[in-house]
Amino acid sequence: MASVRFTVTPTKAEDLPGLSDTSPDISSRSSGRGHVRFGSRESVNRSEPLSEGSGGLTTTGENETPDRTNTDQGDGNAKMSNVYINNSHGVDDDDFYDRNLALFEEEMDTRPKVSSLLNRLANYTNLTQGAREHEEAESIGEKRKAQKSPQMGTFMGVYLPCLQNIFGVILFLRLTWVVGTAGVLQALCIVFICCCCTLLTAISMSAIATNGVVPAGGSYFMISRSLGPEFGGAVGLCFYLGTTFAGAMYILGAIEILLMYIAPWAAIFVSGSPDGEGAAMLNNMRVYGSIFLLLMALLVFVGVKYVNKLASVFLACVIISILSIYTGALVSAFSPPTFPVCMLGNRTLSGHILHDSPCAKTTLPKEPPRPVDTNLTLAGNGTVPSTFDLSLPSSEATTTLWLQFCEGPDLNASCDYYFNLSNISEIPGIPGLSSGVITENIWSVYLSKGDVLEKGSLPSPRPVHPPTNRLPYVFADITTSFTLLVGIFFPSVTGIMAGSNRSGDLKDAQRSIPIGTIMAILTTSLVYLSSVVLFGACIEGVVLRDKFGDSVKGNLVVGTLSWPSPWVIVIGSFFSTCGAGLQSLTGAPRLLQAIAKDNIIPFLRVFGHGKANGEPTWALLLTALIAELGILIASLDLVAPILSMFFLMCYLFVNLACALQTLLRTPNWRPRFSYYHWTLSFLGMIICLALMFISSWYYAIVAIVIAGMIYKYIEYHGAEKEWGDGIRGLSLSAARYALLRLEEGPPHTKNWRPQLLVLLKLDEDAYVKSPRLLTFASQLKAGKGLTIVGTVITGNYLHSYGEALAAEQTLKHQMDKEKVKGFCQCIVANKAREGISHMIQSSGLGGMRHNTVVMGWPLAWRQSEDPQSWKTFINTVRVTTAAHLALLVPKNISLFPGNSEPCAEGYIDVWWIVHDGGMLMLLPFLLRQHKVWRKCAMRIFTVAQMEDNSIQMKKDLATFLYHLRIEADVEVVEMHNSDISAYTYERTLMMEQRSQMLRQMRLSKSDREKEAQLVKDRNSMLRLTSIGSDDDEDTDGGGGPTGNAEKGGGAAGGRERDGGMSASENRRVHMTWTKEKALQYRATHSGCSTPEGFRDMLSIRPDHSNVRRMHTAVKLNEVIVNKSHDARLVLLNMPGPPRNPAGDENYMEFLEVLTEGLERVLLVRGGGSEVITIYS
Repeated sequence: MASVRFTVTPTKAEDLPGLSDTSPDISSRSSGRGHVRFGSRESVNRSEPLSEGSGGLTTTGENETPDRTNTDQGDGNAKMSNVYINNSHGVDDDDFYDRNLALFEEEMDTRPKVSSLLNRLANYTNLTQGAREHEEAESIGEKRKAQKSPQMGTFMGVYLPCLQNIFGVILFLRLTWVVGTAGVLQALCIVFICCCCTLLTAISMSAIATNGVVPAGGSYFMISRSLGPEFGGAVGLCFYLGTTFAGAMYILGAIEILLMYIAPWAAIFVSGSPDGEGAAMLNNMRVYGSIFLLLMALLVFVGVKYVNKLASVFLACVIISILSIYTGALVSAFSPPTFPVCMLGNRTLSGHILHDSPCAKTTLPKEPPRPVDTNLTLAGNGTVPSTFDLSLPSSEATTTLWLQFCEGPDLNASCDYYFNLSNISEIPGIPGLSSGVITENIWSVYLSKGDVLEKGSLPSPRPVHPPTNRLPYVFADITTSFTLLVGIFFPSVTGIMAGSNRSGDLKDAQRSIPIGTIMAILTTSLVYLSSVVLFGACIEGVVLRDKFGDSVKGNLVVGTLSWPSPWVIVIGSFFSTCGAGLQSLTGAPRLLQAIAKDNIIPFLRVFGHGKANGEPTWALLLTALIAELGILIASLDLVAPILSMFFLMCYLFVNLACALQTLLRTPNWRPRFSYYHWTLSFLGMIICLALMFISSWYYAIVAIVIAGMIYKYIEYHGAEKEWGDGIRGLSLSAARYALLRLEEGPPHTKNWRPQLLVLLKLDEDAYVKSPRLLTFASQLKAGKGLTIVGTVITGNYLHSYGEALAAEQTLKHQMDKEKVKGFCQCIVANKAREGISHMIQSSGLGGMRHNTVVMGWPLAWRQSEDPQSWKTFINTVRVTTAAHLALLVPKNISLFPGNSEPCAEGYIDVWWIVHDGGMLMLLPFLLRQHKVWRKCAMRIFTVAQMEDNSIQMKKDLATFLYHLRIEADVEVVEMHNSDISAYTYERTLMMEQRSQMLRQMRLSKSDREKEAQLVKDRNSMLRLTSIGSDDDEDTDGGGGPTGNAEKGGGAAGGRERDGGMSASENRRVHMTWTKEKALQYRATHSGCSTPEGFRDMLSIRPDHSNVRRMHTAVKLNEVIVNKSHDARLVLLNMPGPPRNPAGDENYMEFLEVLTEGLERVLLVRGGGSEVITIYS
C-alpha cells in the first residue's frame, strides 16, 4: 500500500485568510505498510499569527500548473498520482481552492467546511461553564499559557472524594441511635433503601455524565442541560440550599462533639435545673456554631487552597475512625471494653450522676472491725483470746443514688416508689461480639419524648408510675418513628456528586466518573450495612438508644466500641465533620456562582461576581447567612431532614433527566456508560419521591413549593436559554401524541370552545391597526384553547421575507402586551384576499385547528375610493362560510373595554334571530368568565313574526336556557308590521343610486388609466419584440384589460431560453391592451359617464329584493336600538353575503343599517355545527 502525501507550503500569512495559530495537523494513518497524510494549510507557517478559520488545498505557481509525480506501487498495481503544491507567490490560491466547493460558497459563512469544524474540535479545551458556554481566561491579544493536562485517575479523582463526602457526621453521632431505636432489621432496611436510592441515581448520573463533557457545576449542569433552564434553576437552587444546610449540619455536629465529649466544661450556658438543660445546650450550640461558621467562612475567603490541602488530612481521620470501629468490634469478641451501665429495675440511670460512686442504694462502712474483751470465758470451753465483733454495724452508708431518689441520707427517709420496689443492677454496655446481644437488638423500640430507656429483659415492678425528669434516668429527647429515622439518616449517603464536579481534572472523565462513583457507593453501603450489624451485635440496646452516651458516663457511644481508645473516634469525627463543613462552604458558593453566571435568575446576577481571581465573595456571604439560619435551629435532628429534602429533589430530577432522555430517544443521547435502563431511573425517581414524603411530608411539600416558585419565576421573568433540554423533547412528544388523538374525530359538542384565528391588519409602519381585537380575544379565551394571530403582507415572498419576520415580531410583541397566549403567523401573498384565504385554509396542525375567525369591520368603507377593503371583507366571509367556520366581527372595536377597564354594571344583549349552532348563547357565557364582563347581566331577545305565539316562545326559551344552565332574562319582540315604509323605499333607492354612481366613477378612473397604459404600450413596442418573462404569466392582468406589460423587461434572455415557444403563446404574452380594444371597451362601457347616463341613473327604480332586505334591516335596527341602546355589548346574527357578487356593495349597506345607533356590536356567524348542548 503506497503513501500519498498532500502538502501545502504558503509563503505569507496574508495568503491564508482565517487560519488558526494553534490548529494541529489532522492526520489519518493506516494500519498497513504505508500511510496517507493530509497536511492542511493550517499545518504550516505556525510562527506567524493567523486568525481562526479553516484551511484546505490550494494550488498556484508561476504557470499555475501543479507539479505531478507518479509513485509506482510496489505490488504492481495501478499508479497513484502524488500532488505537490508549491504556493510560492500566493496570487490566485483561492481559485483552485474554492473551485471544488464553488457550489457551496454562498453558504460558507453558515455552513463551514468539514476541515474548519475538525479544526475547531481539535482545539477544544475543557473550560468551566459560566455565563458563556466557554469563557476565555485571557484576552485575545495575550499570549496563552500552556495549560497542564488533567492527570487525575479514578481512585484519586473520584473514589476518594466521594468517600470523603459520603462519610460524615451521621455515621459517628446517629447511626448507633438509629440501630438501637429501629432495631437491626429496620435499620438495615433504612440503610438499604437510602443506598439503593443513591446507587440508582449514580447509574443515571453516570449515563448523563458520559453523554458529553460535563464541566463544573456537577448536578446543576447535568439537570439544567438535560431538563432545561427552568428545572435546572429550580433544582440547582435546591441543591445549593441542601449543600448550604449540610454545612450547617456538619458544624452543629462538630459543636456537639466538642461540648458533649471533648470539653463539656466549655459550655457558656449552664442550667441549674433539669428542665432548662435542653435550652441551655441549644444556646451553646448557637453561640459556638456561629463562631465556627465565621472562622470557616474566613478560611474559605482567604484561600480555597488551604481547604484543599487539609482535605487529605480530614479523609485520613475518617478512614482511621472507621478502621478503629471494625478493630474494636473484633477485639470485643475476646476482651470487651469495660463500660458498665447502672440499671434501676429495667430503667437506665445516667452515668453523669454516679461519677465515682458505686451503682448501689447503700454501701457498707469502710471502718476496721472493733476489738472486744479478750478475757471472755465461754462456759465449758475455757477462754477465747483476742476475738472480733462479727455482728452487722448498726447503720449502712447511703450512696449518691439514694440522695437522688430519697428525701434525705437516712435509711428511713421517704423514697421514690419505683426506687423502693426495684433492685439496682449493673450490666455491661459493650457485651461483645460473641455475647448474643443481637437477639435483643433485632427488633425496634420506638419511644416518645420523655420516655425512659428501658431494658425489657430485666424485672420491673407493676404498676409503674411515670417518671419525672428530675430523677437521674436517661430520657428520650424526641419522639421517634421509622419515617423520622429515614430523614435523619439520609444525609449520610449524600455526596455522590463529588466525582462529577471534578470532571475537568480527570484524565478520562467518561470512564472514571461511573466506576469511581459506583465503587464509592458500594464501599460506603457495605460499611453502613456491616456497621449496623456490628453495632447490634456488640453494644447493649439501652446504650444504642442513648443518643448522647449518658448511660456510659458521657462517652460517645460509637467511641465505646472503638479500639484502642474512645478518643480515636472523638478526635477523628471532630476533624472529619469540620472538614466536611469546610467542603460544603467551599462548594456551595461556587454552585451559586455557576447559577448566577448562567443568568437564568435575574436577581442572582450579583452573586456571579467575586474577587479578581474568580472567588465567589458575594456568594460566600449569602451562603454563610443561610448556613447561620440552620445553625440557629441548633438541632442536628431538625436540620438533617431539611437537607434530605433538597438532596432528594436533586436526585429525583437526575433520574428524571436520564429516564426522559432514554424514553424520548433523543438523537444526542449517546452515553458511553451503557449499564443503564429507563426502568432503573424511574425506580430511583419513585424511591426519591417516596423518601421525601416518608421522612417528612411537610418538609417535602415546602421543598416542592420552593422549587415550583423558582420554576415559575424563571419561566416568566428569567433569561431565555436554549440548551437542547429533554423537556422540550417531552413537550414535542406529548404534543404529537395529543395531536394524533385529536385526529381520531371531531370534538364533542360539550368540549367545543372557540379556537380563534384573529386576522389583524398592519399599517405602513408595521403597527397593528386594531390592537383591541387582541384584547377582545383574550377576554373571550381567558388563556384557554388555541389562539392564532395572523396577518397578510402583499408582495413577493422572496423579496418580503425580512418584512414578514418584522411583522411576526410585531405580532408577538402585541400579543405579549395584551397577554394573549398563542401563535402568530404571517403570510406573504400577491393579494390580501388570497393570503387570507390561504391562512384560513392552512393555519393550525391536525386536530389543533381554528374553528372561529375574528376580524375587524372595514372602517370608512363608504368614503374609500378603493373597493378592495370591503371586497376583501366579503370574500373572507364567503371563505369562512365555505370552510364551515364560525365568524366574529366586532364593530366599533375601538370602543370595546380594555383588560383594565371592567364594566361596573350593564347588560350583554343577545339578539337571537336565527339559530346557527348556539354561538350566541355560548359567547356571552365565555365573556362573563373574564373580569371585564363579569358584572354584566345577560338578556336574550328573540323576534316573533305574525304567525308565532310569542307567549309560548318565551316559555320555551326560558326552559331552554334553564337546561343550558345559563342565567339570563328572556324577552320576545313582536314584529307584526310587515308594510314597507317610504323611508325603507327611499333608503334602498339612495343605496342603489350611490352604488351606481360610484361604479361609474371608478369606471371613468379606469378609462383614464387605460389611456395612459396605451401610451406606455406604444413606447414599449418600439423596444421590445416579445415578452417571455415568467412574471407576466402570474400577473392579474392576463385576463383583463389592465395588463402589466411593463414587467417584462429583459425579454431577450427569455427569448433565448424559450426559443421553442409557440406563436399563440407569444401573442398571449406579447400585449394585453391595444388601441382597438380600448375604443371598443369605451364604446360599450361608458354609456353612463355622460350627463345623459347620470340622468338615466337618477330615474332608476330600486330592486324589489333589495327593498325587502332593507326593510328587514331597518325594522330590526329599530327594535334593537329601542331595547338595547344602553347595553354594554350587543350580539346579533350576521346575515350571509349574497350569492351573486354583484350585490356585495348592497350587502355592506345592509349591515351598516342593521347596526346603526349601537355603540358596541358583535356580529356572529355560526359554523354550521352545534356548539352548546343541554346534556351533561
